[in-house]
Amino acid sequence: MMVATAGLVSADEAKWEPLFNGKDLTGWTPKIRGCEAGENFQNTFRVKDGVLKVDYSDYSQWDNRYGHLFYAKKYSHYRLRAEYRFTGEQLKGGAGWAFRNSGIMIHSESPQMMEKNQDFPTSLEVQLLGGDGKEERSTGNLCTPGTHVEMAGKLETTHCINSTSKTFHGDQWVTIEVEVHGNESIKHFVNGVEVISYGKPQYGGDAHADALAKVAGSKMISEGYICLQSESHSVEFRKVEIQVLQP
Repeated sequence: MMVATAGLVSADEAKWEPLFNGKDLTGWTPKIRGCEAGENFQNTFRVKDGVLKVDYSDYSQWDNRYGHLFYAKKYSHYRLRAEYRFTGEQLKGGAGWAFRNSGIMIHSESPQMMEKNQDFPTSLEVQLLGGDGKEERSTGNLCTPGTHVEMAGKLETTHCINSTSKTFHGDQWVTIEVEVHGNESIKHFVNGVEVISYGKPQYGGDAHADALAKVAGSKMISEGYICLQSESHSVEFRKVEIQVLQP
């Protein structure tokens, strides 16, 4: 049995498996606000030159079309690694806070469980932020739509909590890694450096989350889907891969 250490475990101990094949969206399902699961509104999620793109070329304005691209399988104990970068200008109508803002949702509900006009899936968001060229702005943060976590042994209900990462300005590629151990511990790493840790993810904060907890028979969350976010600023992913770990 693999024993998790306090930091990243060597990649030699488990095989990295690609979730994105570099060619198309096989294995992924979009869910965009106002649309049914599976409808890729205005070709928001697309693949070009080996890169998975969140692209707004076919939009005229944002219109609160928050979107997420879900991988087909649930995961519980794993290490996720992705390379991302922000590009271009924000789409007209996007919120100020959504400038160079995206995310990777983990322990998420399925796209089919989301309500048609729901902005974000109930999940834990590994928030990805880019700098504006001037101010400090950490990435690899934690946001909690419909969820809470424990930090330092105490329940944390703050919606977004900043990590200790440095700021990444411009269109540079950044590597984000997330080490997930079911309902026990979760850690975020940016370019190999641990930037935040927490545990005991659980449903809480809104009626939809309460309904999910009732269906699950517990407020604690031990597994879920992985999805990539669309929030009005173009972002690219050139690698999305996973190591499945033993409990």
